[in-house]
Amino acid sequence: MYANDLLGQLDVPVGQTVIEVPAELFEHLTKDGRPSGSIKQFKDPIKIVTEEGTCILQGPEMHDAEALGQMRMPDYETCIEVPKSSITALLEEDRGPDHVGPT
Repeated sequence: MYANDLLGQLDVPVGQTVIEVPAELFEHLTKDGRPSGSIKQFKDPIKIVTEEGTCILQGPEMHDAEALGQMRMPDYETCIEVPKSSITALLEEDRGPDHVGPT
């Protein structure tokens, strides 16, 4: 099945949008203090990984004019808001249900 077919199956609520980004974009997270930009788990907000290796993400459309002004992207493109906790979860190894965190 092709990415366009999968995109047609996504339920995108009002106020959210879908974007496609190259997986290499996550490598820039190291500039934000993350130890790695290597995706370890493909889960929300990632909906689809295409055959070309790009990631389809879904989330609330960004409307912050100041943040958008700092990004170098064409006017016809948009971006989504992704909480740092969601990004952190993508970059961490899934330790499974048996993992017990610090108490």
